[in-house]
Amino acid sequence: MSMIRKSDMIASLSVALWIAAATSTLAASSEADFKAAYAAAEAANQEAGSVRNQWTTTTAALAAAKKAAASGDFDQAVASSKAAEALAKASIFQATSEKEAWKAIEIR
Repeated sequence: MSMIRKSDMIASLSVALWIAAATSTLAASSEADFKAAYAAAEAANQEAGSVRNQWTTTTAALAAAKKAAASGDFDQAVASSKAAEALAKASIFQATSEKEAWKAIEIR
């Protein structure tokens, strides 16, 4: 699979996960729901850091989650936390899938 196709696939996966996370929170969320979702997102982001592939969009989603929670909008805070987790997991997927893929495009 070419690097361009992988990049397109990763971008599509990220968008799909973002939409799924944003729409999966239909019931009213509590502060406890936010804390659990944020902890999962933070853990995934730390794992992304361990593979040296943290995305700035993940950081932005985590910041949006904190801001929403601070204003008492726990539905939005949970949605942003889940979006951040999805982005972090996509960045981990990217790092692991491209770990050896670069060799395929190396000029020989």
